Amino acid sequence: METNLSNDQEQTILKELASKKVKQLKSFYNHLFVYVISMIVFLLKEYTNLPLHFFPIQYINWVVMIIWSAVILGSAIDMFASYKIFGTQWEQRKLKSILEKKYKKQKWE
Repeated sequence: METNLSNDQEQTILKELASKKVKQLKSFYNHLFVYVISMIVFLLKEYTNLPLHFFPIQYINWVVMIIWSAVILGSAIDMFASYKIFGTQWEQRKLKSILEKKYKKQKWE
């Protein structure tokens, strides 16, 4: 299954996909950082006698932290485990499919 795309077109598409992946990773790590800080503050609030009862921190409770933990876990599975589950062969087939669709769209428009 060979595509008729030029090497430059393939490189630009691969760069777009790579930049999208990097943006997703950056977003995930930022979210993880905020989550860890919030978890530390939550644990300090729950298990110490520190006066942490002001506006944003007063709404952090067990339900919020459990839901947030589930979201972080889902994001981590989506970012890291999904590629291991589907494998590199699936990824290569999917990439070829995307490149062919993009070529067909450009060809007929």
